[in-house]
Amino acid sequence: MSKSDRKFNVAIAGATGAVGGAMLDVLARRNFPLKELRLLASERSVGKKLTFKGEEIPVQLLTKEAFDSIDVALFSAGAERSLEFGPAAAAAGAIVVDNSSGFRMNPEVPLVVPEVNGHAIEQYKKCGIIANPNCSTIQMLVALKPIHDAARIKRIVVSTYQAVSGTGTKAIDELREQVAAYVNGSACSSNVYPHQIAFNCLPHIDSFLDNGYTKEEMKMVNETRKIFADDSIGITATAVRVPVIYGHSESINIETEKKLTAAEVKKLMESAPGVKLVDDPANLSYPMAVDCAGKFETLVGRIREDESIENGINLWVVADNILKGAALNAVQIAEELIKSHI
Repeated sequence: MSKSDRKFNVAIAGATGAVGGAMLDVLARRNFPLKELRLLASERSVGKKLTFKGEEIPVQLLTKEAFDSIDVALFSAGAERSLEFGPAAAAAGAIVVDNSSGFRMNPEVPLVVPEVNGHAIEQYKKCGIIANPNCSTIQMLVALKPIHDAARIKRIVVSTYQAVSGTGTKAIDELREQVAAYVNGSACSSNVYPHQIAFNCLPHIDSFLDNGYTKEEMKMVNETRKIFADDSIGITATAVRVPVIYGHSESINIETEKKLTAAEVKKLMESAPGVKLVDDPANLSYPMAVDCAGKFETLVGRIREDESIENGINLWVVADNILKGAALNAVQIAEELIKSHI
């Protein structure tokens, strides 16, 4: 059998969650060469059937013994379960691609965005695990990688406008319920978020740290430096939750060592892997969250020179946080694994 004809056994841990479901969809849309697809979840989901390419597949219990004969294990079951079951999956011979924060800053675990640092995938051999970055970090670095290569980025100032789907299905339900209550003149009940999210913006994602930043903001700082392999880059972030269901948006301001014009940056974006340039202000064309849902590309626009500094650029970057921010990135890592590493 030629290498191109090989098929692989894949497990999804956390298959019944929003990202797990998206992993199923991405595997189908990209025709991943599957021999067996094993769906794993907690006890309450065992026996539930999920549909993949017209076939109903029953969900099995996520255990340490569930990874026998698995080639690639895609994890989206939360950091606690990843830390518990990920090493067992790797010990069973599977290569783990983990979507949680559990392993991201572990120096033995590569943190990978294929378009940005695909070469780091080979480091999985240290412990059999590859980490998926935070959703906001992924889309930012897909856009910034070509600029960093061309002119080296010295400093990044990013403000995120993140969809409620990043919190989960309960957050989506809460937004919808609050919108209905607000329109009907009823009181809005908040359970998922500390304040009303409908018609509001919350400058608060994850818990606050002693330095005044949130964990989400510091994830972007620390992950960017690890992925770019450059601790000297200055990075500051403000993460905001907004009443959007799918699609994270980011306002990014960068300072580079070498001068780049807006036209030069646009040209870089036109050929950047994983990027779609949407930048025609004269015709009111720019990236929007409502346009990115279900799309694999990271949309980039509003590219302009920062007139307050010599080598500054502003960008507006939008991507589907469940796809490129999670499921798609994980499957792309798996594709690189079977293409070049296993």
